[in-house]
Amino acid sequence: MSNVYISICIPAYKRVEYLKRLLDSVSLQRFRDFEVIVTDDSLSDEVRILCNKYEGLFPVQYYKNTPARGTPENWNEAIRHAKGEWIKLMHDDDWFSSPDSLGNFAKAAKGNNDQAFFYAAFKNIYEDSDRVEPVHINSFRKKKLEQEPATLFSSNVIGPPSVTLVKNDQTVWYDKRMKWLVDIDFYFRRLRNTKPVYINQPLINVGINKEQVTRIAFRVPAVEIPENFLFMEKTGVHRLKNMLVYDAWWRSVRNLSIKDIAFIRENGYSGEIPAVIRSMIRWQIKIPGVFLKTGVFSKMFMFIHYLFHRHSLK
Repeated sequence: MSNVYISICIPAYKRVEYLKRLLDSVSLQRFRDFEVIVTDDSLSDEVRILCNKYEGLFPVQYYKNTPARGTPENWNEAIRHAKGEWIKLMHDDDWFSSPDSLGNFAKAAKGNNDQAFFYAAFKNIYEDSDRVEPVHINSFRKKKLEQEPATLFSSNVIGPPSVTLVKNDQTVWYDKRMKWLVDIDFYFRRLRNTKPVYINQPLINVGINKEQVTRIAFRVPAVEIPENFLFMEKTGVHRLKNMLVYDAWWRSVRNLSIKDIAFIRENGYSGEIPAVIRSMIRWQIKIPGVFLKTGVFSKMFMFIHYLFHRHSLK
């Protein structure tokens, strides 16, 4: 379907200093069978002017979104323009960690022709300090992910989209109704028909800054509650048979201080609330806060609740 192997898709918005860092890292890649797609939500021409400076270094296509698409529809817009066999989505505040990063993604894809989803280790780079945090998936979580992709609801052990490489089949898109769970929802739907292949090398530097949507949305009931239930609608309540998923829902009810159904409605979810979630709420109301907020006791109560309800999860 293409004349290039990898499409590097970059949804951009204003931050040209970040984008320059990313494009500089692209220019250093030794693997050269790629194109760059930049879709721009900015009002100004700064992103276009910057992209023009790289035209002689690698194939780059620039598209202005009018009107702006927003997150994550800007991500989808970049993917729509891609002609490569593979999609390498890169957020504009992330960048390749070495000149061999793209080549290592390509090598993994060529060595696993029957799979359509790859993800790599990465480094979190904290902008407000000098801290660098290498992130590798452990063997337990890797196995659980392969057995049940819905365990991503418990913890996004894959990481942000920038650390992934996915087949360009133009069939699976990021859900524009989501911001908090948008990446794990996409991963879950991708992994229904393929196995994830892990590259145990930190191929991507992930910039951590205060402006990121996920940091702004953290523990905001009006964001998390509707998305949590939407994700459950997509995956099915039976996924709670997996204790990691069950525990994630238990923690969500606790951390978002959900005390009654009215609170869920007030924060934007009007759909069906499964009996097991209603029961979680009733149980947690009765548990003294000092115990509910203490990890070991909270896990104990969760496990007891799970034993009472696991056979009803169909």
